[in-house]
Amino acid sequence: MAKIIFGGNPAQTVGNLPEIGSKAPNFKLTSGDLSEISLSNFIGKVIVLNIFPSIGTGVCQNSVRKFNELGTLLDNLTILNISRDMPFSLHQWCGTEGLDNAIVLSELRDDNFSRDYHIRMIDTKFATLFSRCVIVLDSKGFVTYSEQVSEIGNEPNYDKALEAIKKI
Repeated sequence: MAKIIFGGNPAQTVGNLPEIGSKAPNFKLTSGDLSEISLSNFIGKVIVLNIFPSIGTGVCQNSVRKFNELGTLLDNLTILNISRDMPFSLHQWCGTEGLDNAIVLSELRDDNFSRDYHIRMIDTKFATLFSRCVIVLDSKGFVTYSEQVSEIGNEPNYDKALEAIKKI
């Protein structure tokens, strides 16, 4: 279990993120248009999994904006923004923000993603929501970088994620 902080209080997730060098588990998530999207749809590109609790918070919104911005700077990079929010809420928020190319995915129909990536919080008032993390995958789907943000209220380390992306 990853030990994190939520609102100043100790918290935990159901497990640890996939190890560096491991093959990322495939998943099926629901997009804003309610179609199913799999990780395998993006193999061949560098992939960033921007995982967060809910688009309804400022920190989560900032991470989607920032990773969307980083995604436009680099070729062959796909950013997948993932939470347990309703898919149409994610899509609507991106439209309001003018992030028309942002890919937002929800664990609406299939919870294998959170089980395989071990990202659900278990002992907070937001139990079952995702913890805040970033996972970078190479074009073959192997984990090259991960960050389990230690305090849920903090943003991820964008500079380290970008550094990891550039090394691929």
